[in-house]
Amino acid sequence: MSGAMSRARQIAETAFNKTQSQFLNRARTLQKQDAELSERANKTHRLRIARLEREQAGRATSSLPSKKQRANPA
Repeated sequence: MSGAMSRARQIAETAFNKTQSQFLNRARTLQKQDAELSERANKTHRLRIARLEREQAGRATSSLPSKKQRANPA
């Protein structure tokens, strides 16, 4: 009878290890995805700020009178 229990224990251990391995793999995958999403969000934020700064600089220069307008005061 103890032989049957040890066989049952082996099966249970194998099943547990398989389940635990799947859980840990899933956790690692989710962690990796979260890191990628965070990196993407940070990059998008940096690029958005850079674009807004360029647009703001473009508006500032376009609002100044051009050299032709200043040369002809008439």
